[in-house]
Amino acid sequence: MSFGRVARCPGVRKRAPQPWVLDDELWTRIEPLLPVRQQRHRHPGRKALDDRTVLCGILFVLYTGTRWEWLPKELGFGSGMTCRRRLRDWNNAGVRQRLHEVLPAEPRAADRLDLSRAVIDSSHVRARKGGPQPAGARSTGGERAPNTT
Repeated sequence: MSFGRVARCPGVRKRAPQPWVLDDELWTRIEPLLPVRQQRHRHPGRKALDDRTVLCGILFVLYTGTRWEWLPKELGFGSGMTCRRRLRDWNNAGVRQRLHEVLPAEPRAADRLDLSRAVIDSSHVRARKGGPQPAGARSTGGERAPNTT
């Protein structure tokens, strides 16, 4: 699959937005964060797909919500299992954390990063134990109930 300024997927309307396709500027920022794939010399097997194509496939699955197995081969992103394995390998190598550190750095430095609509949950920030405990519910009866055990 050739990537010019912005590549289009075959079979998709020309004017349809394709947020899963990376432009060259974004790719040049992401590529150094990805681990270098080691070439196997003893059992080389099939030639691996390039990282940019696989990343577009990963973004397609995440954007559309389709299952990994149902990633259309006609789009040229390889199989869904290839994309899924590569995503697993990149996560294990810490790529997601580096992306979260590097990509927002430029807008943050230029004071253009608006965090007023940001969402934080326990998948990004560790939820610490020992926070404030809610008070117990107040009794509605006049006295404590007798113990029946």
